[in-house]
Parts: sequence; C-alpha cells; structure tokens
Amino acid sequence: MKALFLGTGTSTGIPQIGCKCETCISTNVKDKRLRASVMITDGEDNILIDCGPDFRQQMLDYNINKLTAIVLTHEHYDHMSGLDDIRPLGDMKVYAQERVLNTIRQNMYYCFAENKYPGVPQMRLVAIDNEKFRINNTVIEPIQLMHYKLPILGFRIGNFAYLTDVKTIEDSCMSQLANLDVLVINALRHHNHIAHLTLDEALILSKQIGAKQTYFTHMSHELGPHDEISRLLPDNVSFAYDGLVLELENLNHDES
Repeated sequence: MKALFLGTGTSTGIPQIGCKCETCISTNVKDKRLRASVMITDGEDNILIDCGPDFRQQMLDYNINKLTAIVLTHEHYDHMSGLDDIRPLGDMKVYAQERVLNTIRQNMYYCFAENKYPGVPQMRLVAIDNEKFRINNTVIEPIQLMHYKLPILGFRIGNFAYLTDVKTIEDSCMSQLANLDVLVINALRHHNHIAHLTLDEALILSKQIGAKQTYFTHMSHELGPHDEISRLLPDNVSFAYDGLVLELENLNHDES
C-alpha cells in the first residue's frame, strides 16, 4: 500500500501566476506544486483524497487511468473543482459530508438532471459523517477539523492520517491521531493566516500528535524554496513534494 502526492501546493499553486519570487522562479522540481491531493493505493484500489483544478494534469502526469473512489475533505474550489474531469473514468463514487455533496449538486446540476446531456460526469454521491466507512477493503476514519469557522474532515487510514486546510483541532479529536506512523498536515507560510496553520503552528501541532514521521503539504510560495526551508525541520519532519511516494504499512483492514 502506498500514498502518492499528486499535489502539495495551496490554492494558487507554485509557481504563482505573475510572481518572480525566489520560490516561483526556482528550477528545482520540488518547488513546482500543483493543488493539494493525494492518492492511496491499496491492492487494486486507487482512492483519491480531494479533486482540485489540477486533477486532469495529475492523472496524465502519473499515468493514472483508474480510480475506485474520490473522498473530499471540504467544498472549497481548490479541493473539488476537478470533478468535471472524471468523465472518462466512468461511474464514480464520491464520498463527502452532506453539506459538501449539496454544493456539488448545486454547482454541477447538469450531472443530476432528469435528462442528462450525453457525456457528463457520472457520480454516485455518498454522504459520510464522523463514523468510519469502508471502500472495499480500506477502512477510513474521518477526523473533524476546523478551517477557520468551517468544519472539514481529515482522514485516518490505519496508521496514516491526511489533514489539510487545518487551523485548529478540537481536543476531543486528538485521540484519533494517536500512534500514527505517518501524519500529513498543512503548513501554509511563516506569517499568520486566518484559516491555515503557519509553519511554526504546524511544527507545534505535529509534535503534540507525535507521529513517527510528519510531512507538510498545502504550501504557498511564501514559505520559501524547498531545499532552503527543509533545513528548518526536525529529523522526523519533511516537506512533501509532488510525486513523492510513501510506502505504508498497517494501512487498513479493520476487523470490524
């Protein structure tokens, strides 16, 4: 089982349009960041977490021709606007909170019309809440997070957890993050943001969670070039980058 980082950038990606900062003009491939998304491969199943505006490019870049399901953290455009591009992939289950599914129904009304236009994306929307759910053999545990005032979901699969767009985590949810092998969490930039963790805040939170290894994602160009900022991190913390593959153990197969 493995996790493939399809994108590790924030909503504007890196390079940002029109920017000539050190990060945006870098020739280091690790400084080229598409919008944040990760794919979990478990046996024959490919489970995508978030489907942003770079989805088509990500599928082509990594030669991915099949998805089993899509799981969404929340309804912001950089996390779900790629759904229109699932057209060639056939009937697709999309798992999300009911509020998020309602946004999909509203924005992509043409997919749910009584008389659909030929060729529209085929989606089966599946509502999830805070209870564990299963996609074939893979058991996924939602974790309630706060993106400023918006409740969103992170996901734990075995000893791997993917948390993006976090600003705060309620104390009551921290127990769900115990005994992790791998934590993935956002670290936007150095100075404060109303809805995202700064690098310092992410370092503090990752230490509190205590995973064996932490990877930061959903980064902006303001954080700095990959190689430079990597020197600021403890040994068990790294910046993820597009194309990074993590081999994972004990991912799933809950006995329940």
